[in-house]
Amino acid sequence: MVDVPPGRVTLSDRRTQRSWSLEVAPFRMSAFPVTQLLYVQVTGRRPSTGQGDRLPVEGVSWWDAVRFCNALSRREGLTPTYRLGDDNVAEWDASADGYRLPTEAEWEHACRAGTTGPRYGRLDDIAWYRVTSEERIHPVGGKQPNPWGLYDMLGNAWDWCWDVYDAEVYGSYRVLRGGGWSDEHWSCRASVRRRSHPTFRIDDVSFRLARSRSTSNG
Repeated sequence: MVDVPPGRVTLSDRRTQRSWSLEVAPFRMSAFPVTQLLYVQVTGRRPSTGQGDRLPVEGVSWWDAVRFCNALSRREGLTPTYRLGDDNVAEWDASADGYRLPTEAEWEHACRAGTTGPRYGRLDDIAWYRVTSEERIHPVGGKQPNPWGLYDMLGNAWDWCWDVYDAEVYGSYRVLRGGGWSDEHWSCRASVRRRSHPTFRIDDVSFRLARSRSTSNG
């Protein structure tokens, strides 16, 4: 887990031509997406299309991701962050010290890592995307990290975020960030937003972990 400092980030949506700024409190984020090895250790399941312990787990829905966060929290003796109901409702307990998904604002703030351009480095050096990926997912950490030590923030696999994308238009659809191994260069930018149903599973969508600094240990 990497310490992410506080800051302010401006999010934008090309569909609505809207921009909005948010304050981000200090938090911690995993340096890599959740690997298949960690996922199988916690859940006993290996849902991914491509197989490899250091590959990002993929073929996981948003619901799979939040359940994993709670399961890992319990395994490490932490308080689960999410209250998950039988009626497909998830609530975030802000007082909990367990693992969780980053918010969209946290994700973009962490991705940018103090940089101001569309990417934190030259795309071929930092991301597995359509030009560099050879049409497959790659082990985590194979490209250069951003200035805060976070790997694969762009390319390789999209990251689920906590946020609902636009409830009035898309209902329960959740935010995806970062671009994947099959995407063109324009999808692998810090500001790009994608959305999908929380039950959606595909071979270029993964997730990474966050914890709130105010309640995290160390």
